[in-house]
Amino acid sequence: MTRIRRGYIARRRRTKMRLFVSSFRGSHSRLSRTITQQKIRALISAHRDRARKKRDFRRLWITRINAVIREIQVSYSYSVLIYNLYKAQLVLNRKILAQIAISNRNCLYMISNEILK
Repeated sequence: MTRIRRGYIARRRRTKMRLFVSSFRGSHSRLSRTITQQKIRALISAHRDRARKKRDFRRLWITRINAVIREIQVSYSYSVLIYNLYKAQLVLNRKILAQIAISNRNCLYMISNEILK
């Protein structure tokens, strides 16, 4: 039986994968089998860390708000501030509150005083 020369489809698929992992080090960017494994691993990590990033930023905002609130007043905490915000029906999310806390502490102080009244 005569030998069949393979087409370009498999080579095209491999070069496409190589372009994806071109920045990886060592055999992770050179060997086809390792390339496929690393590509799968990278995509899984990217998917997982997109959700993780949201979690981490929320934790950061909460920490910043809590730190500034405790600096301003001694017997006041983050949880009490958030509770009073909801009670007063003020729609300010944690991201905005953290930005206010960093840029203008007096404004956050005024907001907390208005809520308590």
